[in-house]
Amino acid sequence: MKVFLGYAAGVGKTYRMLEEAQQLKRQGKDIVVGYFEPHGRKDTIAKATGLELIPRRIVAYRVGTFQEMDTTAILSRRPATCVVDELAHTNVPGSERSKRWEDVQVLLDAGIDVMTSMNIQHLESLNDQVFQITGIRVRETVPDWFVKSAAEVVMVDATTGALLNRLKRGNIYAPEKAQRAMENFFKESTLTALRELALRQTAHELELREIASASEERQPQQEPSSASPSSPKATIDRILIYVCADASTAMLIRRGRRMADYLSADCFAVSVIPLRDHSSLPKQDRDAVAKHLNFARNLHVETRILEGDDPAETIVDFARRNHITQILLSRRNHSSWSRLFGTDLILRILQKAKDIRVIIVAERRRSN
Repeated sequence: MKVFLGYAAGVGKTYRMLEEAQQLKRQGKDIVVGYFEPHGRKDTIAKATGLELIPRRIVAYRVGTFQEMDTTAILSRRPATCVVDELAHTNVPGSERSKRWEDVQVLLDAGIDVMTSMNIQHLESLNDQVFQITGIRVRETVPDWFVKSAAEVVMVDATTGALLNRLKRGNIYAPEKAQRAMENFFKESTLTALRELALRQTAHELELREIASASEERQPQQEPSSASPSSPKATIDRILIYVCADASTAMLIRRGRRMADYLSADCFAVSVIPLRDHSSLPKQDRDAVAKHLNFARNLHVETRILEGDDPAETIVDFARRNHITQILLSRRNHSSWSRLFGTDLILRILQKAKDIRVIIVAERRRSN
């Protein structure tokens, strides 16, 4: 998989992707376009000329019909490479898979190479930072682990000045929509911050690949490890995310996942339930924790449900037994669940885990 990453609509992701598709076609490669969204941009539409387009699938939903990528048709056609635009797209309800990135995974599993595109604001771990920058909560996201599985991540860049000029000329949206965009998402300060995020992410992806490549080159010369089977593996950092019913837990999971990626650390999402009477927990809290744990699993974070009447003791005991080096707690966890256990959980963990780094994360409120 090759991902063309940008920071906003109009930087040229799809255009660049189609350029490479045309180049592969000239080289005699078997390539098709599985999904292409031109948004009425003439230059982009022209770049698709001559490429084989797989017809879209028509899906009926409620009172209308919608067009989606036909993954089954692409599998039947079985090209060497498939172009798939807008990786973060959510499929119409009733589709075989809910997200387009899941369709792309099916193509990859079938041995079909994929070129695809997305913007930085759709990366799951950056969801909270993007909200702080834009004031918009992005609902369509792609898990970090999926992007990291790409063989290549290419940053398609344009200066904010150039992008705004394209917008004003009508090259991105129609004039009326362009004016609304400049008043909202396409403010220069917002674009500058998003561009910086995209550049940092691309640099991080490059660094990860260089480290992996260097590790593979050194592998044959490495001596067998003398560490005992019970000792923790070579990664020094191991992160524990405390999961409770509070809504800020989703932010904490994203933060922990991103920290783990940067530190090449193991990551656990841990919840604690009372030892004897599970029914004493309000159903609303039980459902919220189950949702958070499922979210963590989707981000490839290991989850654990621990039993114990003293959550601080239970968490710190798990941390020590599993060689945890950092515990992440949310400052906003004074839910009915926390009150059920009594006392200030954060303070008690700080007292018990003096040999472990405890990070208390406050959910930022966006200033108007």
